Amino acid sequence: MPDPEKDQKVDPDLLAELQTSAVDDDIDDSNYVSGLPGPLGVIDVAIARIEAVLLAVGVLLMALNTMANVVGRFIFGQSLFFSEEVNRALIVLITFAGISYAARHGRHIRMSAFFDALKPPLRKLLMIIIAVVTAAAMFMLAWYSVDYVLAQASRGRLLPALQIPVWWIIVWAPLGFFLTGLQYALTAIKNIIHKDIWLSTSTMEGYSDDTAEEV
Repeated sequence: MPDPEKDQKVDPDLLAELQTSAVDDDIDDSNYVSGLPGPLGVIDVAIARIEAVLLAVGVLLMALNTMANVVGRFIFGQSLFFSEEVNRALIVLITFAGISYAARHGRHIRMSAFFDALKPPLRKLLMIIIAVVTAAAMFMLAWYSVDYVLAQASRGRLLPALQIPVWWIIVWAPLGFFLTGLQYALTAIKNIIHKDIWLSTSTMEGYSDDTAEEV
């Protein structure tokens, strides 16, 4: 007798979307599965790994640095002289890695009153336009921030405590803008090649075609 379970075929696109949605619910990129095809999927997953590593390392180092400073102050009576500068550098890292991470999960603030009032085909078109324009803005900011980093490097300024060049701690700005631009560019591509409306490469729009209920 035929087994109905074995005869059932699973749509690979649907499987990728379900896996991505499950990961997105936990905001965990360690098992991130991209729904984009070929090299685009490889780029998407690579960006997810870079974001995860930068944020994890940044948060852990900031916690360790803060705890070490507290222990030094209250137990040994001597604060770490470089603690403030290390935390300042880590805040820059976390901020600019975080904007790309938030873009991947569709967590940036959106003014969606007009967007939500449109029919699905117009919402999809508007989502593509928004993603393309935002990607262009991020790439422009990345370009200007590279100029700023180079200007700081040419001045040769050093941090007072760490005695390292100032530009070392702001180099994350162009990287963060560039990764965010890539994220929005990939979002535009995903909306072009998929029938559903995607707020990011891993987050589908929360409305179906005929209802206004959460997916």
